[in-house]
Amino acid sequence: MSDVPTYRKIIHIDMDAFYASVEQMDNPALRGKPVAVGGSENRGVVSAASYEARKFGVRSAISGVLAKKYCPEIIFVRPRFDRYKEISSKIHKIFHEYTDLVEPLSLDEAYLDVTQNKKGNPSASLLAKEIRLRILNEVGLTASAGISVNKFVAKIASDVNKPNGQKTVNPDEIIPFLEELPIRKFYGVGKVTTEKMYQLGIFTGLDLKGKSLEFLEKHFGKSGTFYYKVVRGIHNSEVKPFRVTKSVAAEHTFDVNLSSEIFMLEQLERIAVSLEKRLKKHNISGKTVTLKIKYSDFTQQTRSKTLPYFISDKSLIMEIVEELLYQEKMKDSVRLLGISLNNLNNEEKKAVVVQLKFAF
Repeated sequence: MSDVPTYRKIIHIDMDAFYASVEQMDNPALRGKPVAVGGSENRGVVSAASYEARKFGVRSAISGVLAKKYCPEIIFVRPRFDRYKEISSKIHKIFHEYTDLVEPLSLDEAYLDVTQNKKGNPSASLLAKEIRLRILNEVGLTASAGISVNKFVAKIASDVNKPNGQKTVNPDEIIPFLEELPIRKFYGVGKVTTEKMYQLGIFTGLDLKGKSLEFLEKHFGKSGTFYYKVVRGIHNSEVKPFRVTKSVAAEHTFDVNLSSEIFMLEQLERIAVSLEKRLKKHNISGKTVTLKIKYSDFTQQTRSKTLPYFISDKSLIMEIVEELLYQEKMKDSVRLLGISLNNLNNEEKKAVVVQLKFAF
């Protein structure tokens, strides 16, 4: 009987600047130029930026106004989600030629468990290289990959040699790899948590590893247990082909800010229609209705109400939304409204792809 431990072989594939790269592929005039998908020089939010734009500090989630300030030569392109989904389907078809254990995180990234794979290749690194080459040859886009024994390390590793590269972290390399890693690069450690960790003297994985479980639970609650384990290479989450959706949402950013609740209700009706269609299509209902409001100064507010029963009907959703809208006075004009439904009855159902609502 062998004493050699057996490890899972996980690949995380992440497309390089996916939305922007698709636009550059489809329109040769955009190649080599700074491109922002979504937003405009007057308003709106950037969904994705090409690598040429990222050199100037343009990135997703910043305003179009700021993107234009950072990069005066920026070219704004309207998002085409149908096209991105079409390309994503081709990429996922390639994934499934290697393994059925594919867990999509979004249109442009996924985990693959290739411990047992359809090619009979024991090398996850060689498989990742082959998959990336096929995506380039058959789709025309570059992808990066991270390879390791668990999803957490693979996810981080895929970012190391971007764009168009890959990084393998072998079992005996995991601890040194994580110890040297800046804490801001730990998957699951966002901007706010990073600042909090800095204040506690945690700047690298080694610093994090030096803190006791009690210390981390005291300062970060349940997340403290997660941080304690992952920095030691412990992350046993399996690659799940279907991820259960925890919420279904629809939202819209307006060309002109809204200052009247009457106008807001008209727009919310349209958003609720879109939300109802998604819910009915997948036979999903929920108990918690959340109204999302983003003001002209970019501050954001959410208001929620949980019911004792499941709903999916537009009229019932709007009853709650109207109640939430008038719950308190608006503090400013509104640039974005959204409705989401949580506490879903879909524990046994497949994931629903939810995308940002850009235009009616």
